[in-house]
Amino acid sequence: MLNLTGKNALVTGIANNRSIAWGIAQQLHKAGANLGIAYLPDDRGRAETKVQELTEPLNPSLFLPCNVQDDGQVDAMFAAVKEKWGKLDILIHCLAFAGKDELTGDFSNTTRAGYDRALEISAFSLVQFGRGAKALMTEGGSLLTLTYLGGVRVVPNYNVMGVAKAALEMEVRYLAAELGPQNIRVNGISAGPIRTLASSAIGGILDMIHHVEAIAPLRRTVTQTEVGNAATFLCSDLASGVTGQILYVDSGYSIMGM
Repeated sequence: MLNLTGKNALVTGIANNRSIAWGIAQQLHKAGANLGIAYLPDDRGRAETKVQELTEPLNPSLFLPCNVQDDGQVDAMFAAVKEKWGKLDILIHCLAFAGKDELTGDFSNTTRAGYDRALEISAFSLVQFGRGAKALMTEGGSLLTLTYLGGVRVVPNYNVMGVAKAALEMEVRYLAAELGPQNIRVNGISAGPIRTLASSAIGGILDMIHHVEAIAPLRRTVTQTEVGNAATFLCSDLASGVTGQILYVDSGYSIMGM
C-alpha cells in the first residue's frame, strides 16, 4: 500500500460525490496524506456547504475558496497553505469548464467569449498553480492535472475543451521542465469518460461512454477509484522518476484504431 503519511496534499475541483477529484481525494486520504480542499464558491454558499459535508470524513485541515478567474482568491489560497502548513507536497488540479453551448454542434461556432473562458479556467489555471507550487514545494513535490483524449484526437462535441486540454498537456511539459530542478514533478492523467457534473454538459456523453464500453480492451470505462489510485501513485515516491508525462487511465481505449 502506498504511504503518503506526512505529505500535505491540496485537492481542487470537488463539486460532488461523482467528481473525479473526489475519487482522488479519497485515495490520497487512504494513503495517509494530510488533505486540504479548495472549492469553487458561489453567491449563496451552497457549494461550500455541499463540499464541506462531503469531505468531512476525510478530515481536511484546510478548506478554502478558490475561483481561478480571481487572482486574489488564488493568491489567498496559496497564502493560507503557507501559513497553515509551511510547505506543500502535492497539488491536484481538477479544474475545467466550457459553456454548454460550446460543447455541442460545430466547433467553428465557438464564440470568442466561450473560447477565452474555457482556456482561462481549464488551462491557464495550471500555470497559476505551477507558480504557486514553485514557491511552496520547498522539499520537492508533485503537481497533477486531469486531461482527456479529446486533447489529442477529435471527439464529437468536445470542441473547445479539446483545445483547452491540448494546451493543458503542453503546459504539463513546460512546467515539468521548469520545475524539475526543484524536484517538483508535473504529470497528467488522461481518464476515460466518467459521468460527472462536468461531463454531463458534453453533448452525447452517454453515447461516448457506451462506445468506450464496447471498444476498449477491458470492455468498460474506468471508475473514480481507479483514477484516484493512479493519481496516488504519481504523487508518491514510487513515481519519483516520472515527470512531464500523460498517463492514460482509460481501460486501454486510446490504443484502439477502430
